[in-house]
Amino acid sequence: MREGFLAMLLSPRESLSDLVSQGGPFVVLIFLCGLLMWTLVVERTWYFNRILPQQVKETLAAWQARNDHRSWCARQIRRAMVSRTNTAMTANLLVMRTLVPLAPLLGLIGTVSGMLEVFDSMALRGSADARAMASGVSEAMICTLSGLAVSISGLYPNYYFQARTRLETELLADRLVF
Repeated sequence: MREGFLAMLLSPRESLSDLVSQGGPFVVLIFLCGLLMWTLVVERTWYFNRILPQQVKETLAAWQARNDHRSWCARQIRRAMVSRTNTAMTANLLVMRTLVPLAPLLGLIGTVSGMLEVFDSMALRGSADARAMASGVSEAMICTLSGLAVSISGLYPNYYFQARTRLETELLADRLVF
């Protein structure tokens, strides 16, 4: 067992291809879902660390360049500036919020297809053959495991970016004084 775990750590490509071949076609979809989700996590991290500070500076400079800060029109312009920045911060968050529950649903579909394979093998043979059942159950469990792993790994980034968006929006609104 220890050698198998060490081999898995040393050869991730082989382990991934084994996982895909044993888990069926739905594992590929779950993997693509996870890849897209983590690409969006990296993109949002880049945005919040590199692009947002520059946007906030530009918004503050545009607000401070205005002479009028107290009229109804100025308040609407302020609201639009905050809203525009908030919209930029929430870009792609909806896709991330969709991918987190999508991964276990794809795992569930893979689980059902694996169990159907078990029942088909039982129907063809007329009895419960342990070897035939094991491959279908294995496919089902691999799909379930991979779907849950992708989903759980995306929960924290999803929560973090939503909370960070709320915080940064409030901070910007506070800095745009009347």
